[in-house]
Amino acid sequence: MNDTINNLSIVIPVYNAGKTLDHLTARIEKAVSLYVIQYELLFVNDGSQDDSWQKIQELSKKYNFIKGFNLTKNYGQHNALLCGIRQAQYPICVTIDDDLQNPPEEIQKLIKKLNEGYDLVYGVPEKERHGFWRDAASKLTKVILRYFTGLKYARDVGAFRAFRTQLREGFDAFSSHFIMLDVLFSWVTTNIGKVKVNHDERQNGRSGYDFMKLVHHAMNLCFGASIVPLRLAILLGIFTAFFGMLVFLWVMIKFLIFGSVVQGFTFLASIIAVFSGVQLLTLGIMGEYLGRMYFRQMDRVSYVIREMTNGK
Repeated sequence: MNDTINNLSIVIPVYNAGKTLDHLTARIEKAVSLYVIQYELLFVNDGSQDDSWQKIQELSKKYNFIKGFNLTKNYGQHNALLCGIRQAQYPICVTIDDDLQNPPEEIQKLIKKLNEGYDLVYGVPEKERHGFWRDAASKLTKVILRYFTGLKYARDVGAFRAFRTQLREGFDAFSSHFIMLDVLFSWVTTNIGKVKVNHDERQNGRSGYDFMKLVHHAMNLCFGASIVPLRLAILLGIFTAFFGMLVFLWVMIKFLIFGSVVQGFTFLASIIAVFSGVQLLTLGIMGEYLGRMYFRQMDRVSYVIREMTNGK
């Protein structure tokens, strides 16, 4: 099999990565130029607070294969990726983070696997090096993705992926503020592969995913791509109704057979608290879905491009 490919688009969401972009670009150029005839780097600046956009502008003047897109605010990693994917012009696309934890030299492994006939290939780290809490949160997110969406390959998903650009046609008309890119891919194909890749220590700064962003991401998985929470609410309602009937029967049996009633304010308050809690939980789940429907009706955009490196 010939390892050389004609064209390749590489999409990189950027957030506060001004210090790493020079090194990242140099490594990508050195790595992919060995087996790709023509390629492009699409940097999407996702509302960075540092000099990332200025650095992207400088790099685009130095390298003709670089295109930059500056979003109006921080929309989120998956929104930025969707922006870059829609701008890609070549038939094969790779997404990679800006922190160099996924070595650009490993891109070739994804391409080789993709050339075996897959539509989408994930680079699965041999060992993740985000730190204990970040690794734990990542595993939890993948568990949620698997059980709430039914994706069998959920444990393999990650930001380092190669795919056929034509897959974007399956979600070309999609517009929402809540985006989970891997769910969008699941709408289009099940022909998905994986390959083991190295995973290095973070080169600079801290991950943009703090605890609250991870919680937000998990909620997007739960409520943005599945109705499992609603079904769980139904089961919880059935269970509490059954529990209530048992309590009622217990009270009636004590009264009819033993001639006594259940004494105590604590017992009554506990039962009321249980049922009230279940009702509030169920209302909260329904409210979350209704809120997302409301935002969809408002036509909240996935992203807005403020400017591009070509001056548009």
